[in-house]
Amino acid sequence: MEKFPLIDMTIDDHEETGVEFIAFVDTPAIEREWMAFNAMPKMEFKVASEEKRIVSGAIMVANLPIYRRDEEMGEYYVKFSPDAIEKIVQRFFKNRMTTNVNLMHETPVSDVYMIESFIIDERKKTPEGFSALPKGSWFGSFKVENDEMWAKVKSGEVRGFSIEGIFTDEAQKELDKKLIDEVIRVLSEK
Repeated sequence: MEKFPLIDMTIDDHEETGVEFIAFVDTPAIEREWMAFNAMPKMEFKVASEEKRIVSGAIMVANLPIYRRDEEMGEYYVKFSPDAIEKIVQRFFKNRMTTNVNLMHETPVSDVYMIESFIIDERKKTPEGFSALPKGSWFGSFKVENDEMWAKVKSGEVRGFSIEGIFTDEAQKELDKKLIDEVIRVLSEK
């Protein structure tokens, strides 16, 4: 039976840790795609012809094991608890990072900014039309005024969000790979 470490990720009290960018990516590690809202509704007394250019979706999914592989550690999984996500979101806003967006973790993108953000809890449920997210997950929406980026959204070249930052690990646990796969399957069905 193959075993991989599962590492609980968080941020510490130092400002060096936290989310630095939110990337628009083709394959989100959280296995959740966004929804793009492209047509504005018709308003009484006038017709809007411009697109809304808003993308919405999960930014972080609480307790979802995310597969990683690198030369130093080999194969392993990371996850973010609801408490860690809450700390990350608070620091993200404290540091005014709502315009720090890039493409595929490489190219910074201008004219794309966060317009909505909340953590799924008893008061704020997963929005209609999206797969249910576990409590403690981070959901958000971005306004895309950048024409090149909007073309990538509309074509499906980019399909979701991926966070980028510096994190610390709280604890490491050995888990059976089959158990991790089962957890991912169950969370993906919600």
